[in-house]
Amino acid sequence: MPVLEVPESEIVEAIGDYESHAWKVLLYNDDYHLFEEVVFQVQKATGYPYRRAYEITLEAHTKGCAVVWVGAIEECLRVESVLREIGLRTDIVA
Repeated sequence: MPVLEVPESEIVEAIGDYESHAWKVLLYNDDYHLFEEVVFQVQKATGYPYRRAYEITLEAHTKGCAVVWVGAIEECLRVESVLREIGLRTDIVA
């Protein structure tokens, strides 16, 4: 699945005054990745232990979407970029 590449600097500039806002990285369910593959990528992106990454992946799988990370925009961009390394579908929302 092709992924639109947007330079991080453009994203941060567009966000502007919202830098102090708490941002969330959302992970969406898909039918393309193995469950364990997603668990591993969530661990890699966040540093969470296996159990926490498993719970997030299960929530995305059963409910369609799960919050993976909450924090500053720079942290969220980093976490999202690691999740997207394997083509996972994500969003960052305020």
